[in-house]
Amino acid sequence: MLIECVPNVSEGRRAQVIDALADRVRAVPGVSLLDCSSDPSHNRSVFTFVGAPDGVREAALALVEAAIERIDLRTHQGQHPRLGAVDVVPFVPLDGSTMAECVAVAREVGSAVGWRFHVPVYLYGEAAAVATRRNLEDIRRGQFEGLAAKMALPEWAPDFGPRAPHTTAGAVAIGARLPLVAYNINLATDRIDIAKEIARSIRASSGGFPCVKALGLALPHLGIVQVSINLTDYTMTPIWPVFERVRTDAARRGVSILDSEVIGLVPAGALAGTTPEALKLKDFTAARILENRLARLNFEV
Repeated sequence: MLIECVPNVSEGRRAQVIDALADRVRAVPGVSLLDCSSDPSHNRSVFTFVGAPDGVREAALALVEAAIERIDLRTHQGQHPRLGAVDVVPFVPLDGSTMAECVAVAREVGSAVGWRFHVPVYLYGEAAAVATRRNLEDIRRGQFEGLAAKMALPEWAPDFGPRAPHTTAGAVAIGARLPLVAYNINLATDRIDIAKEIARSIRASSGGFPCVKALGLALPHLGIVQVSINLTDYTMTPIWPVFERVRTDAARRGVSILDSEVIGLVPAGALAGTTPEALKLKDFTAARILENRLARLNFEV
C-alpha cells in the first residue's frame, strides 16, 4: 500500500530551512523523499514523498513540526497565495491504496496537527467534512493576512485545532485528492495584466479547460510574469492543449513563451501527445516522471 504526500511550504529562499525540512522527512523509516522544488519569487517549496500510510503520516507530522519551528508568516512575502507556514498537505492514492485510505490518513494528520501544534486545520478535497470546503481556493481566500477575520465567522470554524490562527504559522489545509500536475508557463514580458488575462481564459471557473486552475503571477527575481497552472485531473485535460492555448493567446498580445516547468513530479499520462522540447520544459529529465522515480525505488504506481 503506497501513498504519496505533497506538502507545500511557505519558504522558497532559505536553503538551510528547506534542507532541514527535507532531512526530517528523510529520517522517517520506510519513507522516500522523491523531490523538493523551490521558487524564490513564490517563496514556496513543494516536497514529494511516498511510503506506507504509517510512515507517510509520521513524515507529514515531522515536516509540519519543523516548518512551524522555522517559518514566521508575519514576515513572509511571496507571489503565491498562502494560508500557513505549511500551506497545504495533500495525500494521494498510488498503487495498492485507495482514496478512502488517504482520507483517513488526512483526517488523522489533521487531528494531530490541531492538538499537538495548536494550528487550525481545514480539511479539503475528498477529505472535506464540509461541502463548501472541498475547493482549496475557497479555504485559502483572504490568505494569512485575512485569516483572523475569516475565522471569526461561525462558518469558518476549523475542523481541528484552535478557533484563531497560530501567531506565526497561520492555518493549514489538509486533504486527499487525485494526482495533480503543477505546471508553470513563463512569458517573455513583465506585464502582469497579460498573465492574468491568459490565466482567466484557461481556467475552468472562467469557462476555460475542465479541471484547470490558473493564476497570473509576477516573478520579480527574473523580471518576467508567469501563468501558474494546476491540472487537477490530467486525464480530462493534459498539459499540451493548455500550453497551446497559452502560446496562441500570448502571441495574439505580441508575447512569446520563454519556457515552462513542472513543479514536483508529473505522471507520464499528463505528457500525452507532446514532448518536453515542444513544451519548452526547462531542467526536465526522465527523472521528473513519477513512474520513473517510483520504478527506481522498486515501487509501482
